[in-house]
Formats: sequence, structure tokens, C-alpha cells
Amino acid sequence: MSTPRDLLIVAWDFESNGQVRQGDLSLALAGAELIDLLSARTIALDGDRVVPGPSPAPDDPLLQAAASSLVRKEPYESVDDWLWRRGRDLTSAYVAALEAEAEPTQPKRSRRPFRAGGVRVSADSPDRRRAADRWAWHEPVLAALAAAVGIHDESAVDSSNVPDDVTAVLAAVGNAEMELEAVRQRRTIEDAAFDNIWRG
Repeated sequence: MSTPRDLLIVAWDFESNGQVRQGDLSLALAGAELIDLLSARTIALDGDRVVPGPSPAPDDPLLQAAASSLVRKEPYESVDDWLWRRGRDLTSAYVAALEAEAEPTQPKRSRRPFRAGGVRVSADSPDRRRAADRWAWHEPVLAALAAAVGIHDESAVDSSNVPDDVTAVLAAVGNAEMELEAVRQRRTIEDAAFDNIWRG
């Protein structure tokens, strides 16, 4: 199971509605990596710090790359810092990985915001079936990550049985998404003010 891959596949299904932006998805993918590494005991959380754990990373090249990029010296790295550092261009990395494994079904001329090309994940592939099953079952971690990128109603997520460390990561993802949106809004205001100066 790879939560980042499942999240990307779910996001693709909502992409045509224009609901998913690459920056939002990259932050959520970085959070999904942390959650999978927590589950594998490759890391642990000490407060808000990401601490290397005793177990190897799951058998997934991108999760292994994530594990190899861990800060291994005290005071270690905060969850927030991980999201922003690891999340940079992470959507592109996962898109490229899935496309490398998929059969092309259409020419590479996508107009979509984060799709690197015209390759889709086959509907009967194991990755697609697993993502669809988790989504159909309203699996709380996937649902919460989807809510963070705007493709699910957060109030409908039942996180009562989610472990505390996973809840902490999900909360950090939500905070990072809000911070990113605040930056976008500030830039929009600044750009508008700059345009007004030149028009004046």
C-alpha cells in the first residue's frame, strides 16, 4: 500500500473539475509519505520532530527516497519543515513514477494542471483498484488528505480511530495548505496593487 500513490490517483479523478492544484497536492503527498513511513516504523514522531525509526522503508522507490532524505541528526526536522522541503515538486515525481509504469492510452498533450503527460492509470491495475477501494470505503487517512487538497468534505471524515501521530501529520498538512493559500492571496493582492500603480 502506498498512500501517496492512492492520493494521486484519487486526485486525478477530480482533476477535470479544476479542484486540485499542484502545490496543494505536493504538500499532501509529503504528508502521505510520512504517514506510510510511520506505519512501517521507518520513522516516529517525538513531539513535532521526525525521528528515524528501526525499520526499513516500504518497498516503494519514492518512499525509499523519502526515507533516505530524512534528517538523521538531532534536533531532527519538524513535520512542517519536512512538508515544505520534501513537498517541493513532489507531485511531478509521483506523476512520473506512475506514468513510467503505465501503458500510454492517449498522446502526451495534456492540458491539465499537474498531469505530466497523457498517460492514465489503467482502471484494472492493482494501484487503481486499491485507490478506488480505499476511496469507496471512506478510509479516514486518504479521505483527510483528499479534504486537505479540496476534493472531499473534511466534516465527513471520521478520524476517531486514527492514531495520534497520524492525526498530528494530518493537522500539519492542513496548516501547511492554509499557509500556502495565504501566500497565494497575498501575492494576488500585491500583483493587483502593482498593476494599479502602472495604470495610475
